[in-house]
Amino acid sequence: MQNKGFVKVIAVLLTLICCFYLSFSFVTNKYEKNADAYATAKIKGGKYADDNAKDRAFNDFRTAYLDSMGNEKVYMWKTLKECQQLQIGLGLDLKGGMNVILEVSIPDLLRSTAGTDKTVQANVKEAVAYADSVAKRNGDDVLDVFVGRYQELYGKDKLGGAFGTNLDGISANSTDAQVKTALLAKIESAVSNANEVIRTRIDRFGVAQPNIQILKGRGQMGQIMVEMPGIKEPERVRKLLTGSANLQFWETYSAAEVSGLAEVVNGHLQIPGGGSIVGYTRSKEDTTAIMQAYHANKASLPVDLVLAWSVKEESQTMRTQDGKVENVVLGYALYTLKAKNGGPSMEGDVIKTAKADFMEGSKPVVSMTMTNRASAEWAKLTERNVGKSVAIVLDGYVYSAPNVNEKIAGGNSQISGSFTIDDTRDLSNVLNSGRMDVKLTVVQEETVGPSLGEASITAGLTACVFALVLLMIFMCLAYGIIPGMVANCALLLNFFFTFGVLTSFQAALTMSGIAGMVLSLGMAVDANVLIYERIKEELKAGKNIKTALADGYGNAFSAIFDSNLTSIITAVILYNFGTGPIRGFALTLGIGIAASFFTAVWMTRIVYEHFLKKDKWTKLTFTTPLTRNFLANTKVKFMEKGKKSVIAFGVFMLICVAFLGIRGLSKGIDFTGGRNYVIEFEDKNTKPEAVEAAVQAAVKADTKDPDAAVNAISVVTAESRCVRLTTNYRINDTDENIDDQVDQFVHKALKDAGLIKAEYDVFKDRQNKTGGSIVSAQKVGSSVAADMVKGAIISVLFALVAIFLYILVRFRNVAFSIGL
Repeated sequence: MQNKGFVKVIAVLLTLICCFYLSFSFVTNKYEKNADAYATAKIKGGKYADDNAKDRAFNDFRTAYLDSMGNEKVYMWKTLKECQQLQIGLGLDLKGGMNVILEVSIPDLLRSTAGTDKTVQANVKEAVAYADSVAKRNGDDVLDVFVGRYQELYGKDKLGGAFGTNLDGISANSTDAQVKTALLAKIESAVSNANEVIRTRIDRFGVAQPNIQILKGRGQMGQIMVEMPGIKEPERVRKLLTGSANLQFWETYSAAEVSGLAEVVNGHLQIPGGGSIVGYTRSKEDTTAIMQAYHANKASLPVDLVLAWSVKEESQTMRTQDGKVENVVLGYALYTLKAKNGGPSMEGDVIKTAKADFMEGSKPVVSMTMTNRASAEWAKLTERNVGKSVAIVLDGYVYSAPNVNEKIAGGNSQISGSFTIDDTRDLSNVLNSGRMDVKLTVVQEETVGPSLGEASITAGLTACVFALVLLMIFMCLAYGIIPGMVANCALLLNFFFTFGVLTSFQAALTMSGIAGMVLSLGMAVDANVLIYERIKEELKAGKNIKTALADGYGNAFSAIFDSNLTSIITAVILYNFGTGPIRGFALTLGIGIAASFFTAVWMTRIVYEHFLKKDKWTKLTFTTPLTRNFLANTKVKFMEKGKKSVIAFGVFMLICVAFLGIRGLSKGIDFTGGRNYVIEFEDKNTKPEAVEAAVQAAVKADTKDPDAAVNAISVVTAESRCVRLTTNYRINDTDENIDDQVDQFVHKALKDAGLIKAEYDVFKDRQNKTGGSIVSAQKVGSSVAADMVKGAIISVLFALVAIFLYILVRFRNVAFSIGL
């Protein structure tokens, strides 16, 4: 074998690199165990309201310990934080947590950037609406479709007139190409700003090792991917990520000053209010009815009156007749705001710092310090509203409306309300991170409970070990102890190299990645099988072991090389056009194939030549009593049976085509858009048919999306037997709380049918299985689904073309290429 020295050097260097990167995982694992022990000791003996409170306390102590050690140098002159960044990363399906793809609303950005002329606004609005619908249906970029549509409707080089007033460097004489470039730059700037705001919010939220990146692939314009391990409250994170932090301060009317309003809305209010609060209602439907009545009677009300709702249901502490103190929920409060010049009295970036705090009585509040400019404005605002209330509004909802007792100088104030400690933490986080200049929507989401992630790790490792052991036993039984163990050592090296290289790439290991690793192990064994079978043929031809070994490796090389290269070509295409789990599978498969080729073809040959050079292993036959006469003298007349085979396979193919035409393909939500819920029921005998019927009945009775599809099947997760519920119910709804609304809808349908007993808070808890709960959930928006369909088609076509061309060039025969 030539270049043995080069192969040995590569092997040594690769081993050192893998050991270096894998060592960080052992170091971080040690300190994480120390953090667990520290947190366990801290919470021991403490009193907590429930298990969730105890878990939060444990996580807070654990995080505090790791944060305290974060900047300490613990290994190889690196801090613990640096070691954590270099350790083996686990995907969310193994670690548990939340994966979200957020999308900047490009249609909103285009509409807001256009000129104020009514004709321009109407033209842009029409083209944007068309582009938005096409992009959602086909997965195209909104900007490309918009430009094409605008040209089609109003002619070429007309975009300059529509956007010249609001785009730097653009005038009415600018070409469409110049305007498109400027719009693209504005979109990229908006995405970059959103990315920084999100990163700041998540850092303050305290997520360990988040992964945040701007996506730049085809059909991913304006998208940001956020992976957050360990997240247990997805609805809280959604609000944190998508909140725009548009803080405003409004003067208010008293209810008595707008007495005519009471006649309009009183029929929908359950409890009367006072001050700037007209009243309270507990029904979301009533809030809609009130706003409709308000707009219908707006002409009879003050022109500067603006109505706004409290951000959440408000409550009041009351003493009952028997002397007990109870917290009574009043409902959503309706506030009367007074506009100044059509808007709030103060808005913009007025906050210098904000922090979660407590007022007298240990009530959670947010304390704010304003900028110097805002402090002066705040002093004037409070001075002219002494004895009245000033409403503090964030993203269109009233958080509090405190009465002003005196002029407030210095710019210090508080936001109070029916807050929990988590509420004040999140609100101060959003205010500190700054305003989101564009609207963000969740187009894809996946949440996995931490217990399911731990079970997935166990299942994945079990699958790897089981596959490895079976392959090792097979090789020893088929080819003998020595050849079998040489191949097995190559398998172990392959496993080691794959893990090491994967870690050095800072890639996360996922369940699909483990599948790619197991597949690469099978391909590694396949290479050894090809080599060993060729060596057996050379030995049967009468050659000695040294010559047979050299010829066996030489003759098998081309077949192994071709099969591995075509697999790598497929992996590269999957990696470039795939998303999420597909990319993880492709990357691990590609690394595993390269490692298997190196270990199976070169490393094993070096081992054999080393021992043969010392006149050892000269009696190897690469057979065992079990395989020595296996398929010996077997003759199959393939050509004689050719016609019958063609007929049989032709009939089978026609049957498959008929089934495809009649039944069609059953597409998952990756291709259609929708939501997947993996639900674990207390009654393990719960039938998927009952789950499907319960949700389908609720969908048909609902007027919002009565034609939505519902499907349920039984699945066995790594943890237990569950039911996977799939539906596209309201998947295109853009309501900011739509995800929580659909979760509640599914919960109500299952509870009304008697399939679960849990309340909603338990049902959505990925850890609490009492009474039935969601184990994992996934959402794929229609635009993302359309892009996945297009990416899948392109991947298959590119893979076929690439392999066709490779085989054609390799063998100079188009018949071989057609036989793909």
